[in-house]
Amino acid sequence: MQAYRFALDPAPAQERAMRSHAGAAQFCFNHMLALVKAVLDQRAAERSYGIPEPELTPPLNWSLPGLRKIWNGRKQTVAPWWGGNSKEAYNTGLDALARALGNWLDSKSGTRAGKPAGFPRFKTRRSRKAVRFTTGTIRVEPGRHHITLPRLGRIKTCESTRKLARRLEAGTARILSATLSRDAAGRWHVSFQTLVQRAVPVPGHAGTPEHPVVGVDVGVKAGSLLVVATPDGSEIGRVPAPKPLTRAHAGLRALQRRAARQRGPYDPVTRASRQPSKRWRRTQARAARTHARAAAVRQDVLHKATTALARQHRVIAVETLNASGMRSKGGASKRGLNRALADAALAGIRRMLGYKTTWYGSTLVEAPRYYPSSKTCSACGGRKPNLTLADRIYVCEQCGIVIDRDLNAAINLARLGDTPTRVKRGPVPGVHRPPAIGLEKDVEPPRRPEPRRRGRQEAAKRQPGTTPPTSIRPGLPRRKARLPDGAHLHLLTRRQRFSVQGRGGQGACCGRPNSENSDGSANPVISPIRPALMVSTMMP
Repeated sequence: MQAYRFALDPAPAQERAMRSHAGAAQFCFNHMLALVKAVLDQRAAERSYGIPEPELTPPLNWSLPGLRKIWNGRKQTVAPWWGGNSKEAYNTGLDALARALGNWLDSKSGTRAGKPAGFPRFKTRRSRKAVRFTTGTIRVEPGRHHITLPRLGRIKTCESTRKLARRLEAGTARILSATLSRDAAGRWHVSFQTLVQRAVPVPGHAGTPEHPVVGVDVGVKAGSLLVVATPDGSEIGRVPAPKPLTRAHAGLRALQRRAARQRGPYDPVTRASRQPSKRWRRTQARAARTHARAAAVRQDVLHKATTALARQHRVIAVETLNASGMRSKGGASKRGLNRALADAALAGIRRMLGYKTTWYGSTLVEAPRYYPSSKTCSACGGRKPNLTLADRIYVCEQCGIVIDRDLNAAINLARLGDTPTRVKRGPVPGVHRPPAIGLEKDVEPPRRPEPRRRGRQEAAKRQPGTTPPTSIRPGLPRRKARLPDGAHLHLLTRRQRFSVQGRGGQGACCGRPNSENSDGSANPVISPIRPALMVSTMMP
């Protein structure tokens, strides 16, 4: 599955038709959402009146076929102009509503991963304008400068469509759908969702690449958007951050101040909406074009960098960052860092590498979210837990190495992705691998801490040379059990441990004899455990 996106240059009549289709999709979404909310409110009111459940207002079918059936029965009344647009425009709104309601139900029931999804809200004029075509005439013209969409006809493109046209002519691609969208600057784009048949990947690193395994560390500093390093500790590349939004910030500030002095859509004196002036609209259009250009520059840099990584290396190790969570808190004190994180688009790097490594035959290794790539020394493996964001130079307190912070993190990520070499080098710095229990006799396995006892406990004074008293619940007899033959106490779980008496016990458990029976066998003396932790299945 692959998408091809092209900018469009429509005629004035075609642009009006595009606006009509996008508006029809929003109208259908809002109308059916209002109907769903009305039915839900009516059923809630009837329940408050004490009406039994079978006599309530029938619920609506929230699936796409169910919503489409209801819309077809109401469109003649609520939208008599529906015939002026393609049926795909209304299907776009219905599909979006069905998905939104489904996500809300799944999130409410706990079956949907990620952030909680709220109930759908109505679309406004500021909402994204888009319409999706799945049926009808969807074609890329042989001239490679025009496309054809249902009810819109032949539309000119601003760029050549040869990349998709060549695959269509060769029979290695098939168009599934076309999505028409409008960005903030007022430009229209079309995105073709295609099913591409790819041959055996033969990337640039098919032979013997110079650096087969690399680690990529991302950042927000001007000179280190991407830092690429190898497992042996050498830096092979560094992509500077373009920071398009930061560079355009001064111009955006001037435009926003100008718009504040002009007649906008809101009157602060009367606190009512009004018709904005044409100059205010032109100022807003200039600000939108500035934002669109900043987004285009950012995407261009990320696409070029990720494509070069996927083509030139076999294994690419990256870190898994919670980009949205990094910008969720802080408020005004963290405003500059939040703007820099948004301008860098750190989450887009891993997303692009995810599908480009599949295209070019590479392998993407994603480090765990809490992997300490920056706090681990790449020379000795020591940890520096007090490393702050302001520390751009990593100084190890154990071996004394001084290295760039981003380069140190990239080296650790590269060693994480270098799986065959990592076995020879030893464990990854900062990752503790406990030994297997029961394999080494001289090493005692780590014991789980005892749970905290609830309730008030009374301290008992013990005389020197005597055995500490055992705390037994009142009214609960003490159980006596025998250690099974061939078993060791330190290999049992906490719930399987019990107090072993001398009568019938296994002699010299763990090599610690203490007393003797009548037959001369030794009995172990083990600290008793609370009766609540004894297991009845271990009783003889």
